[in-house]
Amino acid sequence: DDDNSVAIVAAGGVELFVAMARDGTEAQKENAAGTLANLAINDENSVAIAAAGGIEVLISLARDGNEGQKENAACALSNMIEVASGTHEGVVEAGGVAVLS
Repeated sequence: DDDNSVAIVAAGGVELFVAMARDGTEAQKENAAGTLANLAINDENSVAIAAAGGIEVLISLARDGNEGQKENAACALSNMIEVASGTHEGVVEAGGVAVLS
């Protein structure tokens, strides 16, 4: 729920999940991208993901990851574009829409 996702962000969870999506094992990357997709439904969380460098990491996974990583990263990027007005422009400027096409 939204309260839990805000608590995860407040505890520094976004930085951890972005790092796992970038540097983790294949399974960790997939799971971290899925978690970031869930967190990205909230506008403030999306801003935190962007601030932690998550947009570039998610674009890389959506482009070059395995099928599960691609799916989860694309979902996160889509949420950041559609749901979170605070990160829409950043995802578009970083090339996120091209990866989703």
